[in-house]
Amino acid sequence: MHLFLEHDLKEHCKVDFLDFISVYETINHELWHLYSLNQTTKEELRFQRFHRAFLHFKYDNLDLAYTWADDYLKLSPFKTHLIEDASEVLQYLQDKYHLHIITNGFKEVQHIKLDACNLKPHFKHIIISEEHGFNKPDVQIFRLAQELSGAAQHECVMIGDNYEADIMGALNAGWKAIYLSTNTKENSNSNFTQIDRLIHLKEIF
Repeated sequence: MHLFLEHDLKEHCKVDFLDFISVYETINHELWHLYSLNQTTKEELRFQRFHRAFLHFKYDNLDLAYTWADDYLKLSPFKTHLIEDASEVLQYLQDKYHLHIITNGFKEVQHIKLDACNLKPHFKHIIISEEHGFNKPDVQIFRLAQELSGAAQHECVMIGDNYEADIMGALNAGWKAIYLSTNTKENSNSNFTQIDRLIHLKEIF
């Protein structure tokens, strides 16, 4: 919302914020999917998600897309809103298990974001795919995480909200998987558990 208001996108794109963000989120999801498959670059993802959203509303401003790409990475790590029940569930799990993160997120912001949200103490290892040369769902990132954790394959459980990167990646590595989603399209696959709220993890573990 901050960037939308600052650059008067309502006037330039003739759209309100909620309609703009809906289009942006679809484009952003598509580009992150391509990035996870190494079919686009980090730099392309950074600015194209904004430029394509602008173009959807017939506003062609590549310079502003680059500006947004830079400003977004400066601002977003300090946004501390967490999804419902995150803190409670993390504390519950931390008391019983060793927790680790595997993220395809950009290395410049991951540690800042985790510190700003006070999440880092919950996790033993923070594995940023960009630092290792392969993204989820590449099985190599799961193998690396398993090695760092010292866990056996049957002890590893991936909890994620991205079906292809998190869930299919984990299953291909021989792990168990729990899919956080309200989407019913994929839940016919019996190889993983699907939940619609984090609090349900307390019933599973």
